[in-house]
This record gives sequence, structure tokens and C-alpha cells, in this order.
Amino acid sequence: MEPLMLSSADLALAAILVLCNGALSLALGLQVHRPLAIAAIRMVVQLLLVGLALRWILEIRSPLATGLAVVLMVAAAAREVAARPRRRLRGWSGMRISATVVSAASLLTVALALTTAIRPDPWYDPRYAIPLMGIVLGSVLNSASISLDTFLSGIHASAASIEGRLALGEPRSEAFKPHVVAAIRSGMLPVINQMSAAGIITLPGIMTGQVLAGMDALEAAKYQILLMFILAGASGIATFGCATLAALRGTDERHRLRLDRLES
Repeated sequence: MEPLMLSSADLALAAILVLCNGALSLALGLQVHRPLAIAAIRMVVQLLLVGLALRWILEIRSPLATGLAVVLMVAAAAREVAARPRRRLRGWSGMRISATVVSAASLLTVALALTTAIRPDPWYDPRYAIPLMGIVLGSVLNSASISLDTFLSGIHASAASIEGRLALGEPRSEAFKPHVVAAIRSGMLPVINQMSAAGIITLPGIMTGQVLAGMDALEAAKYQILLMFILAGASGIATFGCATLAALRGTDERHRLRLDRLES
């Protein structure tokens, strides 16, 4: 079964839906038509550029090109994780934490999938490695940013309580434990909801794409199950890592709360 090819006219017809949203915004005074137009244009440009880059990488099948693409993707995701919290860490601390967590969670889980379950030949085949890394990074970015934001906001709001517990002699691990637990739980909720809804409420993207490409529906479901397990593992590593490293940064070796390390 040959994949269906889309023409520019097909994309233009689909864009009418976005134009309808813009017209509705103008009619009702919603003030979202301008950001909607900018987001749509940015999305089109970004995806076309990525498509051209991926076409070149897939043609040359070079481990160096694949590795470079993965590094750029990880760096972009790490920057987003560090920038999203409402109360960010000062200096490069947030970027160091996000880069450590994002790279560890994504590289470990993707490498495990490529070398055990999927096993492409070669194992770094960009046709498998890059799309899989992109999907995992999307989940890791979401979970890690929620976890980091929940923890930093939580310790800022509960500073008096934390300082009181530390003053009474509790170690920072105990004083911060409720906030670490809350951060990990919040970060894991999106992937839990995603797994709960898969197959009944939503038909996930990987499964949909493989069915459209002609793969047997049951085999496509197996790939989607594998992917969801990978996403759950990566999200768990990311949320735990963000909360733990942020807790270490939020105190010092004398177990004092260091809110001065947060941006005002």
C-alpha cells in the first residue's frame, strides 16, 4: 500500500479551519487571531525545515548526522524545561538540571528500545532513532517542566514551614519530601492520563500513522504499547531527577533553605 501524498492544495484547504478560528476571534473580540496566525506560520516553517533536514539525514544514514540531530533536539528540550517554571533558578543552575535530566531520561530509554525491542540495522538508523527520540522528548519535556515548576513554586509558597522544620533539626530530605512527592506526582499525571485514554478515548499517533501506512492494526497496537511503556519510564526518570536535583539546589550543605537561588 503506497502512502497517500498531500499536495499544496490539500494543505491550503486544511488551513481554512485556522482562518475560521481567526475570523471567530475577530468577530468576538477574543484577541487570539494574531498569536494564532504567528503560531500557524511558525509551525509551517519549522516543520518544512525539519522535513528537509530529515530527508537529508535519512538519505546519508550517517551516525554523526544522527547524533548531531539528537544532540540539538535534547538541547532544545532542556532549554524549554529550564525556561517554563514560573519561578526559575538563577544563573545556569536550571539549565544544568534540565540538561542532565532530559539527556539521561531520553537517551537511556531510547537506547534501550533501539537495542532490545526494535533492533533496527544499524541500531542508530535515523528512520527509527530520530522519530523515537522526538516522541520521547515531547513527553519528557512536559513531565520535567511540570515537576520542576511544581517543586519550585511549592518551596517558595511554603518557605516558612520548610524553614521551621529545618530549624527543628529535620534533614533537608525530610523537610522537602512533601514537595518532592507532589512534584513527581504532578509530572507523572500527563503520561498516566495518556496511557489511560489510549485506545478507548484516543487513537495514539504512532498507531494511527502505522495503520495509515498499511501495517496490520494489531502489530501497530503492539508498537504503541511499547512506546507508551518507554514514555512512562522516561517521564518517571525525568520527574524524579528534576525534583531531586532541584531540592539539592534549594538548600546548601548546612541544610538551609536557599530561596536566594530563585529568581524574584
